[in-house]
Amino acid sequence: MTESYLNRTQAGRRLAERVATLRLPMPVVMALPRGGVPVALEVARALRAPVDLAMVRKIGAPGQPELAVGAVVDGDRHEVLLDEHLMAATGADRAYIDGQVRQALQEIERRRGIYLRGRRPTPLYGRSVVVVDDGIATGTTVKAVLRALRRMEPAQLVLAVPVAPPEAIAELKTQVDAVVCLQQPECFHAVGAYYDDFTQVGDEEVVRALDEAETWLQPDAGASGAAAAADV
Repeated sequence: MTESYLNRTQAGRRLAERVATLRLPMPVVMALPRGGVPVALEVARALRAPVDLAMVRKIGAPGQPELAVGAVVDGDRHEVLLDEHLMAATGADRAYIDGQVRQALQEIERRRGIYLRGRRPTPLYGRSVVVVDDGIATGTTVKAVLRALRRMEPAQLVLAVPVAPPEAIAELKTQVDAVVCLQQPECFHAVGAYYDDFTQVGDEEVVRALDEAETWLQPDAGASGAAAAADV
């Protein structure tokens, strides 16, 4: 039987318990903003790991902004992943996609300035990278993030989410070294249906979470993350 979470913080704490059992060396937690940030904060707290943001924006279908027909991930060169089948089904033509990509990159740049405030990206090469969101619907956005992060050559790439449909997890398993998904309901509804409180996460909450994550980091936090996780 599928259970609902009180909120993203509770979901993050439950997820953290499972992720900690992996005993990942040199962990880094990558959150998908904004909804994934409160969940990721609890995972990072358990691992005593740094939190960074995967700067990604969903491309919603025409007239259905919550239905992802693609995603844009920022980086040294931005990554665009499109679902050609959904594009055709929803009438999202190339002109529409190009316009949405431009808007997405502008919004990513705005959020980068607000959230990171000059923070340098956490190096991911050779580290255990845990990608966290508050849930997965189609998997398009997460897939784009995983593809972009894999280019940075982490030692391990782990996907951790509280809830997702089984077919999405089956597909995403091929993109990562490990998956932690607490619930995979067969009759999947929107992600928000599995939370009692699914209030939208604001920019201020993202900034506070990043500031809080810095309080448990020491110069050797990454190297000691696995040992800290064992004590949780």
